[in-house]
Amino acid sequence: MGNCTQCHELGDKVTDQKCLDCHTEIKSLMNQKKGFHANSKVESQDCVKCHSEHHGRNFEMIRFDTKTFNHDQTGYELEGAHKKVDCRECHSPENISDSKIRKRKDTYLGLDNKCLSCHEDFHQGGLPNDCLQCHSMEAFAPVKKFDHDQAKFKLRGKHTTVDCKECHKTTIKNGKEFQQFTGLAFEDCKACHKDPHNNQLPGNCAQCHTESSFSTFVGKGNFNHSRTGFNLNGKHRTVDCYSCHTKTSSPTQVFQDKIATDENNCVECHKDPHENKYGQDCAKCHKEESFVSLKKMDFFDHSITDYPLEGMHTEVDCRKCHVDRFSTPIDFSECKNCHEDYHMGDFAENGISPDCKECHSIEKSFEHTSFTISDHQKSGFPLEGAHIATPCFACHVDEVKDRWTFANLGNKCIDCHTNIHKGYLNEKYMPKNDCASCHGTESWDLINFDHTKTDWPLTGKHNEVSCRKCHFEISSKNEVISQKFSTLETNCASCHENIHGETFAINGITECSRCHVTTSWFPEKFDHGKTRFPLTGKHEEVDCKVCHEVNNEKGVPVVIYKLNKLDCKDCHS
Repeated sequence: MGNCTQCHELGDKVTDQKCLDCHTEIKSLMNQKKGFHANSKVESQDCVKCHSEHHGRNFEMIRFDTKTFNHDQTGYELEGAHKKVDCRECHSPENISDSKIRKRKDTYLGLDNKCLSCHEDFHQGGLPNDCLQCHSMEAFAPVKKFDHDQAKFKLRGKHTTVDCKECHKTTIKNGKEFQQFTGLAFEDCKACHKDPHNNQLPGNCAQCHTESSFSTFVGKGNFNHSRTGFNLNGKHRTVDCYSCHTKTSSPTQVFQDKIATDENNCVECHKDPHENKYGQDCAKCHKEESFVSLKKMDFFDHSITDYPLEGMHTEVDCRKCHVDRFSTPIDFSECKNCHEDYHMGDFAENGISPDCKECHSIEKSFEHTSFTISDHQKSGFPLEGAHIATPCFACHVDEVKDRWTFANLGNKCIDCHTNIHKGYLNEKYMPKNDCASCHGTESWDLINFDHTKTDWPLTGKHNEVSCRKCHFEISSKNEVISQKFSTLETNCASCHENIHGETFAINGITECSRCHVTTSWFPEKFDHGKTRFPLTGKHEEVDCKVCHEVNNEKGVPVVIYKLNKLDCKDCHS
């Protein structure tokens, strides 16, 4: 009886749980949702459906047709060459890592779905274990899925047609055939190719040659000529190589005929047009961009002339003044002989403009001026208040013409400032667009407007409120959306929120001033004696909220003024 109950439940059929209590390896796979028995079609069936008992000791309990078996149900689809392989070529003991399962005869358990669990690692650990990154299930060769552009060495030009084995040689490693794919030297062409120049030309081969063909020369503009000790600057960069070097196709002689040439010895290649009158140091005056383009000639002592250079003039290029020959005389009696009148006659009197030196000096650029605030106070527009701290360009730079202007700017506020109140403010409060009626030069925010001149004089807290608070509608970006002055309503509810709703409304209007004053929100004018419930006795000492603050249906305190509770029993038990 003890043996029977290992498989049978007393009075019941054989249960799957009894089977799995012994066949733990199957139970483990099913828990991991792996293998044939974890397939939904198989898992839903009882074990005895396929594995029946009591047919004798020689009865084969595990039977299926290997030719018609659907291997997809195991969770591992057979693809490519795997479809043609005999089952036992894969399901063999040498491919099973678990020693206990390996001892079982003709078992189909214990296999891993990783390539290297069945196949030998040809690369001997040199490449990732995921073979399918490069190989397909059809065959190990050719390798169709590998993209050489993903490697550090991208195949270009002739390299794309070279057989892999030309670079990846097949050798013997650890007694087995081995082909190296990583750790190859490819930083320089000479790692694979013989140097035909015998190491006589410095630099990288790619500076002159391409991967399409060694005979294609691209060295002009690419070759780092500074490696030779002769830097190519200016026009030398665009000169054809064979203009200086002897043309030859011999790799051991090409570009090697002027190795010892000094880059400062210009007359070795160029004829001296000055016939040695200024020495052989051509670079003292000339630049390599062009013989006509001269340097600043800092070596020249200008003080021996009638016009010694001072201040900003010492930094000016010679050709800025000496447009013709250096020996051509220049009239330097006035600045305007060389400099254009930037102000276009703004300061002219009787048709004659003053010389630049009246406001400018050669010690600093034209952007600096000797015209001071003190000089400005003598002009037709003395600076006051905030105008003194305003930068000059704010008033004198014409944004449309993008230039400085000084004449005919005007001296009224609206000549520079926009009247933002136009169309909103009554003419009598701002006659002739005169901003000074309300504003001063200290700050726009300092308003000296007398509100008693209006129909609504300011009292109490209203005297402390900014004009913008009532008269301007301001956006979240602090921009004026609209303005109201004469159209601004005077009733309290037009500016203040009516927290009482319709409680104290008369004919639909709540007049706040019946209870409140402008000094504070405290209802100083409210008289409880005029209500239907005058306060007497102890009621005078009770805090308002004891009676008027109640909890609503949500338990939130709310204030109710008209309680309609006039009998003692309404409040007292």
